[in-house]
Amino acid sequence: MKCIVTPASRAVQARAKSVAETLNLEFVAVTDDLDSGVALVIDTDRSWLQRLQRPRLGPVYIDFSSADMLYRRKSGHNEPLGRAIGVKRDKRPRVFDATAGLGRDAFVLADLGCSVALSEQSVPLCYLLEQARELALMNASDKVVEAASRMRVLRGDSRQQAVDGFDVIYVDPMFPERGKAAAVKKDLATVQALHSDSASVNDPEGLLLWAMAQPVERVVIKRPAKAPVLGTVKPSHSITGKTVRFDVMVKPKGNVA
Repeated sequence: MKCIVTPASRAVQARAKSVAETLNLEFVAVTDDLDSGVALVIDTDRSWLQRLQRPRLGPVYIDFSSADMLYRRKSGHNEPLGRAIGVKRDKRPRVFDATAGLGRDAFVLADLGCSVALSEQSVPLCYLLEQARELALMNASDKVVEAASRMRVLRGDSRQQAVDGFDVIYVDPMFPERGKAAAVKKDLATVQALHSDSASVNDPEGLLLWAMAQPVERVVIKRPAKAPVLGTVKPSHSITGKTVRFDVMVKPKGNVA
């Protein structure tokens, strides 16, 4: 779906134009008459996504120091994901996140001590991920700074990236989950709108097959808790939480190049 760049106010119009030129996206000064697509809204010190379809949903931010991320760090939310990835007291796997999206799971893994590459095909999402990482590196919390320092953002189709040196490929196909809060639905709907024309994102089974062919120790797929297994690859085991399930494919050692 088309994404344009727009200023949050007239005061930042020049900055928004500059961002649009850098990202090779269309600049639109006023979006009142638009009823489709997604806007990357540029402000003085932060930016966000705004889906333009009416009724318009709220803004979508990427903020690694937000209250939501703090809650995830303190509530034990990280544990099922960490176990699926293979985090242990003496092991912090190197993770290639093939579907970075808003970067929340990637930050969780970085907070657990993993080095994480966030691969994202969407240009505006890459911009927001980089901006969020830079802000996190200046945060007052040493924990947030340490986690952000373990992250790097890669732009482009994951299947075209080199994954040598990674231990795990992580895939979140972003399927809608029932019973989720409206705020989460808003974020998911906006990200899915950005990816509506992406061949790789809209072919999760193909992405899984690509991941299984890479020289990594394991592949982890995030699924709604009650959803069927993705594709024809049978998981070695699964770790199920309240709303999501992580299907883990541990590859035989002889199959890891």
